[in-house]
Amino acid sequence: MSSVRGDDVEQLRATAVAVAQQVGDLIVRMRAAGAGQVGTKTSATDVVTIADTAAERLARRLLAQWRPGEPVLGEEEGGGAGPQPGDLCWVIDPIDGTVNYLYGLPWYAVSVAVQRDGQSLAAAVGQPAAGRLWSAARGCGADCDGVALRVSGATQLELSLIGTGFSYRPERRARQAAMVAGMLPRIRDLRRAGSAALDLCSVASGWLDGFAEHGLHRWDWAAGALIAAEAGAAVRLPQRGSDFLLAATPGIVDALADLVARCGADAV
Repeated sequence: MSSVRGDDVEQLRATAVAVAQQVGDLIVRMRAAGAGQVGTKTSATDVVTIADTAAERLARRLLAQWRPGEPVLGEEEGGGAGPQPGDLCWVIDPIDGTVNYLYGLPWYAVSVAVQRDGQSLAAAVGQPAAGRLWSAARGCGADCDGVALRVSGATQLELSLIGTGFSYRPERRARQAAMVAGMLPRIRDLRRAGSAALDLCSVASGWLDGFAEHGLHRWDWAAGALIAAEAGAAVRLPQRGSDFLLAATPGIVDALADLVARCGADAV
């Protein structure tokens, strides 16, 4: 891939796609050879594999070649000094769903986004085990493998399928479980698949009617949230003082936001 400069969102999208594809190929090869050493991060259940580190380093090398001088924020190696106001910044999660990857479950992803001042301009999310790749550019729509995406037409929360996720910190997980217990009688059903990036892409694809989760980091949602929004979802990003993210088809977003608040989302 040739080096590109400037802010053309379709060029940025092409770069995100190329990085996601190459990193996806690497982690599939490493999974076939054995995931390698396993360490932990925030708790004994929050794992990181040697593949996470290798994948992020590959993404950084590719971006250094194709987008020289632009900072990178990654889950495993952080972001250094970070971008200056107005600068582009790449946001990478090399394996979103590491526990799934470790166990051989195919619901894991490579998430790549580029932002300016915290706003995503282009993004790609690859699910290499399934051979799928979602992408979006701001104002240009979203697709999966070239097929344009549109969120579901759900209008009744009680008939909606909602995705969520859980923290690896035991104290927060207990509060999340209480929130979910309050939600379950008021929705069709709930799914917890283990990758926020793929859950957001599932909203974009109409496979979920909504998604809500506390405790996400920027690399978890930077790509998937743009893809969901460009497919027509109403997306409410974490704000200062809150780490809550919600994305849903417009017909249920207000009702879903009200429900999670009534079920204790503010305390999670």
